Amino acid sequence: MKAAFLHYMDSSGVLLRENHYPIIGKEAQEYIKHTNDSAFTLTWQPRSADAAKSGDLAYSFGTYTLHTKDTTIKGTYVSIWKKQNDESWKFVLDAGNSGVGK
Repeated sequence: MKAAFLHYMDSSGVLLRENHYPIIGKEAQEYIKHTNDSAFTLTWQPRSADAAKSGDLAYSFGTYTLHTKDTTIKGTYVSIWKKQNDESWKFVLDAGNSGVGK
């Protein structure tokens, strides 16, 4: 998870996480770098995505499942994406919330 988030996060990316003020830019990158992702598996299932007519912004949303040794947490997420100068896409905002059952 950590490698994917760091690869796809824009340098000004924002993370909206439970019990945190928005985590922005370098702070967001540091937050992800210090996340220990060896004790869980995160999977997600996109439900929909769409892009602006201009082709430079897009969003995706869906559901996720986080598995630990003892727990399974399901929730929803939304990501807002920005096209980069090299034509790749990076997210500029990522938010999720748990609580959609087991």
